[in-house]
Amino acid sequence: MLILGIDPGYAIVGYGIIQAVNGKYAPVEYGAITTQAGEDFNRRLEEIYDGVSSLFAKYRIDALSIEKLFFYSNKTTVIGVAEARGVILLAAQKAGVQVYEYTPNEVKIAVTGYGRALKPQVMEMTRRLLVLPAVPKPDDTADALAMAICHGQATGSGLRRAMLR
Repeated sequence: MLILGIDPGYAIVGYGIIQAVNGKYAPVEYGAITTQAGEDFNRRLEEIYDGVSSLFAKYRIDALSIEKLFFYSNKTTVIGVAEARGVILLAAQKAGVQVYEYTPNEVKIAVTGYGRALKPQVMEMTRRLLVLPAVPKPDDTADALAMAICHGQATGSGLRRAMLR
């Protein structure tokens, strides 16, 4: 199964594609889609849409794993992230890819086994699970790979299989 993990944002959209087979994970491609501050926001959204759409066109993605939007203290930021997330979801819909949403705690539990794990712990476990020489940069990329692993863990569980019936 090819899983695309996305850490949504509007300045940096981290992405990570992994191959998940029987609880084993291998990185396929990872990086970030970046947009320039000061650029027209609609143009930034278009760049995000085009970047994510190109991943769907290049790979036969089976699932998109994306962070569930939660409350931010900065209301301006949350609106921009929600709009960027919307164009990402649109790209998935247009590509016919099923979307799965996970909270940060669900990702932490899936990757480290502990819901209160610190960000460096999640990043290191992501590196280890994918047998990478170093934690990917920027952090958004590592977060996206963790999102993909989370879905791989969820789909491998009896609970998730029961939920999908």
